[in-house]
Amino acid sequence: MHPAALLDLSTELLRAVLKLDQPADITVSAFFHKHRDLGSRERHALAETAYTILRQRLLYQHLAQGGPGLMERRLAILAWQGGDATLRAALSPHEQTWAAAAAQVDRATLPEKLRHNLPDWLAHALRESLGEAFWPLVQALADPAPLDLRVNTMKAKRDEVRQALAEAGIASEPTPHSPWGLRLEGKPALNKLPLFIQGHVEVQDEGSQLLTLLMDAKRGEMVVDFCAGAGGKTLALGAAMRNTGRLYAFDVSGHRLDALKPRLARSGLSNVHPAQLAHERDDRVKRLAGKIDRVLVDAPCSGLGTLRRHPDLKWRQSPQTVKDLQAKQMAILASASRLIKPGGRLVYATCSLLNAENEAVADAFTAERAADFVPVPAEEALLAAHVDAAPGIVSGPYLRLWPHLHRTDGFFAAVWERR
Repeated sequence: MHPAALLDLSTELLRAVLKLDQPADITVSAFFHKHRDLGSRERHALAETAYTILRQRLLYQHLAQGGPGLMERRLAILAWQGGDATLRAALSPHEQTWAAAAAQVDRATLPEKLRHNLPDWLAHALRESLGEAFWPLVQALADPAPLDLRVNTMKAKRDEVRQALAEAGIASEPTPHSPWGLRLEGKPALNKLPLFIQGHVEVQDEGSQLLTLLMDAKRGEMVVDFCAGAGGKTLALGAAMRNTGRLYAFDVSGHRLDALKPRLARSGLSNVHPAQLAHERDDRVKRLAGKIDRVLVDAPCSGLGTLRRHPDLKWRQSPQTVKDLQAKQMAILASASRLIKPGGRLVYATCSLLNAENEAVADAFTAERAADFVPVPAEEALLAAHVDAAPGIVSGPYLRLWPHLHRTDGFFAAVWERR
């Protein structure tokens, strides 16, 4: 495609993405479905340009002031990820001069808001909880996330998978904490690899794997993944149970559970039972009350721990949505706790960076249910699951993972045992 036409398409995509009326990945996917003639390199250039803007929207909007043409075109020029030669071929002489001048701006001298690129409410909350570590987090959120895989231990060993990846020209390293994980740099195509097709690996962030390890699910138990979604943690739990017992995958979204079906088929698991709930007080929950060995509540949350992958979330969330989510989290946790039998384990988790969705919810549950539930220190639970270096990934009694410290998404988890 001619460079000028490609830049026009980038402008069109940015116009759609910056409406922020739906998740950016859905907007990008729909755009590419409409423009099926685009090659892989062209898609990569357009998508990465859009995500670069979303990561540093305030900065680029500031730099784009006063330039020629439409604002979205100026943004595309400044954040272009499709190569310098392509960009030069698409620009007029006036645009080239303007872009060169914008590139000379010393960004270190700009106001803090243009350097952290976070809405005020979120920047304030993170500064309050992180102090001096705020800026390392900002830097980490501006970088692309690595790609983590979970080895399906029902079908393969980690060393075998690592060797097979190497033979396919894909370098990997064992994840530092999860015994199931491999970390890849870049974004190699995996969906055509025999390893992926045969269900030997699943894409899953190491932090998500650690949430599953906190459950310490055993053979023959009855286990519930209460907010299963597309089932990444469900599959990990099923493998940990060695395909025995009974594993319920509950979710209020049938669409998300449908996404589990092909993954479940690849996994080779037969102990998983997906079921759509009408709400957290569904009759299925009532029928299983007091019968379940372990329950994972990976609660609906702001998702702000995934900003490296979904930078649009910081512009689409607000203090009010976080407040609403907190109420929902507490209601779901209270309902899920009814499932646990005496001696059983309850794990509450989010992929949020915010205390309001994490420690505040866990502390409130502990206070309210002290007669029924005893907190289990995350370090103790991880060490029991043979997770190395557990002290480095806990904060007080809780699991706390940060992109700038652990190269995972931001995750939180709390563990309790029923008396």
